[in-house]
Amino acid sequence: MNIFTNAMGHDLSDYRQIFRSRRIGVMVLAGFSSGLPLALTGGTLQAWMTVAGVDLRTIGVFALVGIPYTVKFLWAPLMDRFVPPWMGRRRGWMFLTQAALLLGIAAMAFGSPEAAPFALGATALLVAFSSASQDIVIDAYRTDVLREPERGLGAAVFVTGYRIAMLVSGALALILSERIGWRNTYLLMASLMAVGVATTVFGPEPEIRVTPPKSLQEAVVGPLREFFSRRAAGAMLLLIVLYKLGDAYAGTLTTAFLIRGVGFSPTEVGTINKGLGLVSLIVGAMIGGTLMVRLGLYRSLMTFGIFQAVSNLSFMVLSWLGKSYAMLVVTVAFENVCGGMGTAAFVALLMALCDHRYTATQYALLSSLAALGRIFVAPTSGYVVESVGWAVFFFLTAVTALPGLWMLGRYRREIAEL
Repeated sequence: MNIFTNAMGHDLSDYRQIFRSRRIGVMVLAGFSSGLPLALTGGTLQAWMTVAGVDLRTIGVFALVGIPYTVKFLWAPLMDRFVPPWMGRRRGWMFLTQAALLLGIAAMAFGSPEAAPFALGATALLVAFSSASQDIVIDAYRTDVLREPERGLGAAVFVTGYRIAMLVSGALALILSERIGWRNTYLLMASLMAVGVATTVFGPEPEIRVTPPKSLQEAVVGPLREFFSRRAAGAMLLLIVLYKLGDAYAGTLTTAFLIRGVGFSPTEVGTINKGLGLVSLIVGAMIGGTLMVRLGLYRSLMTFGIFQAVSNLSFMVLSWLGKSYAMLVVTVAFENVCGGMGTAAFVALLMALCDHRYTATQYALLSSLAALGRIFVAPTSGYVVESVGWAVFFFLTAVTALPGLWMLGRYRREIAEL
């Protein structure tokens, strides 16, 4: 009994210490800062242009503004190599990118979609570049500053802050635009970037001190050389592609399935799938991050990965039952909670795989690789549904998750050593 009581007390002490950590609190605000600009150069900007009467061809061209997010790994080595003269290698770059975002979003507020659309587009492109650069350095900062037991919960609270910010700059910004106008809305969003600036100024420095790359060549070649010098490096890259593949595959046609496959209205899908889904994702990430303190990286990845695969089968059950509101709520909540748990563990895996000398470059490359599988399987989803139907499709998405789980088991020792 005493042994059990002591173990429980030790676990609770670990949890309290992590939850009280200043580093965990910083991750919430850093996540908010990272998520805020995305919609302002994407969906919210598209809505502004639509309301202003800009033609659809121009609006379509504006999708190119998002290119910096997909190629951000190209300039990540610069952020490993060069150290700003204030606040260190990570916080110095964070301050620069956040200041640029504050000014850039404010400049967008004074743009005119109807009178000067391409001037506004150029400003939006600069904002997207600054935002992608902020993502690079915040990912590196999160990896460098969090201690190993804090990675799961740190990833979870970061996702929470990120999602809240997307809601603020997306749905809330659209609501505000009808009441205070687009200019004031964008100025308000710009002022919210002060949250990120304050977080950077008062945030802690990473405890592990490393020597940055001595040359740009080392900053480019070093991350690759270091990674591939490890045992089972290729297997780790394959695991990154496969781990979230089943979850991503199911997500490619979820909205289409709920509207066309089952017959729910867009309003019902928006309210339940998007609203409840967001809350469930955040709850899942927090549950997963908390459990990781006890389970560790490998057991968390395996447990949450199994949950992710099983949750896809809930859509198969919904396709059998038809239009059932109760089953819709269960399906959306279950799938997003499991997805959030898996995301917390997966982000912790990416952080564990990075060398602190090259965190910006390695994390940018690994996170880009993670999206590769989704890009290749997504186009097949429609053909599969038309061939075998919705129920079999969602069963196949669960099967798609199995290779990633096998890889986990096969390389358990390597993951446990991270």
